[in-house]
Amino acid sequence: MKTPSYYGFWHHLGNRLLKLFSWLVLLFLILPILVIVPLSFNAEPFFSFTEGMLRLQPDAWSLRWYEQVFSDPRWLLAIKNSFIIGFFATLLATVLGTCAAVGLARAEMPLRRFITALLLSPMIVPLIITAAGMFFFYSSLNLAGSHLGVIIAHAALGTPFVIITVTATLTGFDYSLARAALNLGASPLRVFLDVILPLIRPGVISGALFAFITSFDEVVVVLFMAGPQQRTIPRQMFSGLREQINPSILAVATLLILLSIVLLLTLELLRRRAERMRGIEIPQ
Repeated sequence: MKTPSYYGFWHHLGNRLLKLFSWLVLLFLILPILVIVPLSFNAEPFFSFTEGMLRLQPDAWSLRWYEQVFSDPRWLLAIKNSFIIGFFATLLATVLGTCAAVGLARAEMPLRRFITALLLSPMIVPLIITAAGMFFFYSSLNLAGSHLGVIIAHAALGTPFVIITVTATLTGFDYSLARAALNLGASPLRVFLDVILPLIRPGVISGALFAFITSFDEVVVVLFMAGPQQRTIPRQMFSGLREQINPSILAVATLLILLSIVLLLTLELLRRRAERMRGIEIPQ
């Protein structure tokens, strides 16, 4: 973006220093993550760069830890559980969060602020307290140590993210469209599916992605709720750090970084699409 023509020396200097500081903050945040990627290709069972890696010797680099991940039954079970639990928890959180957001977006909703605060409480209350409460509550229902219990617990954690994103999408929504559809004889369900949902779809999908990420990298609730057959990737990584440290953990972390990049790109594309639908020009 071009700087205004009236900028003087100090304006240009301040602008350049601001950009430099922003890049330094970004480097400070991203560098610990980027270091994981080359370490996952270490041929030796170390969490540090070997002399051969620093000299770029081919035999110092290897895919052995990726092969170990996909040949270890424990990792395969953890990967399968993470995707299964994440998918169904996201589905449940998206349905509940979207319905709640549509209701809370209406000005005539009674006790709207209180209900909103109550629904967003899983984001505010420390996770260890939430996990302990879920464990004692679900244990009385015989859901602790089951896939269903973990799915419901993760859905409860992901629902607030869906509520926030969908509520933001509903800001400024023209409800005259819904009233017009009702006047034309459409049922409330038909109005929601054919009028409201297509317009808020980017927010719903964004909330679903946030809910999936929340479920996919959650470890505290899993420590309380899950049994041996519900072990997820974060739980397996936590166990690996305590029991047997090897770079297979770094290989999984690298794969999770790639997954996060894909999800972030998806969110950015959805944001741009939502802005185009609202008629907002996106600067290149």
